[in-house]
Amino acid sequence: MPQRQLTGSRIRSRRLDLGLRQSDLARLAGISPSYLNLIEHNRRRIAGRLLNEIARALEVETAALSEGAEGELVEKLRRAAARPDLRGRLRDLPEDHRAEDFAGRYPGWAALVGAQEDRISALEGRVRVLSDRLAHDPQLAASLHEVISAVTSIRSTSSILVGGEEVDADWQNRFHRNINDDALRLAESSTTLVRYLDNADSGQAAPLSAGEEVELFFGHAGGRFEAIEAEGAAAIPALLDASEELTSTDARDGATRRLLRYAADAAALPLEGFATLARARNYDPVRLVAETGAPFDRVLRRLASLPAEEGHPRTGLAICDSAGGLLTMQPFGQVAFPTTSAACPLWPIFAALSRPGQPLRETVELPAPRQRRLVAHAIAVPLGAPSYDRPFGHEATMLIMAADTTEDTPARPVGLTCRTCPREACPARREPSILGGAPA
Repeated sequence: MPQRQLTGSRIRSRRLDLGLRQSDLARLAGISPSYLNLIEHNRRRIAGRLLNEIARALEVETAALSEGAEGELVEKLRRAAARPDLRGRLRDLPEDHRAEDFAGRYPGWAALVGAQEDRISALEGRVRVLSDRLAHDPQLAASLHEVISAVTSIRSTSSILVGGEEVDADWQNRFHRNINDDALRLAESSTTLVRYLDNADSGQAAPLSAGEEVELFFGHAGGRFEAIEAEGAAAIPALLDASEELTSTDARDGATRRLLRYAADAAALPLEGFATLARARNYDPVRLVAETGAPFDRVLRRLASLPAEEGHPRTGLAICDSAGGLLTMQPFGQVAFPTTSAACPLWPIFAALSRPGQPLRETVELPAPRQRRLVAHAIAVPLGAPSYDRPFGHEATMLIMAADTTEDTPARPVGLTCRTCPREACPARREPSILGGAPA
């Protein structure tokens, strides 16, 4: 139900909290009780002077009645209520449709539940990252092999020394040196492994690869660079110099390539004019392509750069190569594909690779507890001009945003990766999930 339609419910809740009769509030507001009854049941819209009078009579700010609880907090409450592992243990299930009412009447308790949901989501994200790495990351496998190898060597050498057999003094010294060298190697390998798995400052696994550093750099910027919007590519060197995330030459080179593309997009579709046009065209990529003449993938990238704090919809962006390997991932809330294992193949970005040049639009739905409907726009485009003398590939781009809740469009069930998707009966499943099962 849209926010404006709930103003009457908020008025009624506040009146009941104050112990006011409907007739008393109607008299204070200068309207009839029957008209107030229609308002409280969301059957009459209310604004302006009358809303101010009712707010004054109820001793609250007008915004508390017209805006209600923050939409983000309400979304957290609904996400918490959708958790299948908790719902199975509750005798009385939470009333999802009363989430906003709860947040409006008990903001402190609602904030606590919302904070707990954030904490649970963060921990789940950490488990997801570590699980993916434990299962698929070759660098982690090499680190673990190094640790095990050092431990095995120390154990083998020490067993000779304590075996009861006479050992020549020279061999004893050699064994001692070997144990010392292996112990130093074990200490170094263990330190590297711990640093890789745990970074106390960020609360996430420490990035080691150049690609992860680039993603961290873009993530901290929110996928948008004001300096480039204003100055173009000339602003790139200063951005790189000011970065704390880009610690390697490879990472700086990767970030430079992406920033140059960002600058080219910004030059072709300047932010101010594009933002106005996008809002007027309801953020429909096909209509924007028709009016601007820009390539479809460029329009998707520019839509992903629009600032949500200025009223534009929140978006996520993913870009992959011809093999389905993710090159770019701008998360949409908790929606972020794994970087070390295969993502769910049911997303339109992967279907686009088999239909180059064809724009795709599909409504998708994530499983609980993230259970929500999203709209995904995707397209695959060729990399460079075709040639007989060199390999030819494609790059797929996908934009995701929240689906219109008033639409009744069938949604395709999707996940993020098999290891953290509870849909056991999914026909695209590659490996078992570490979570409890749920219907496909």
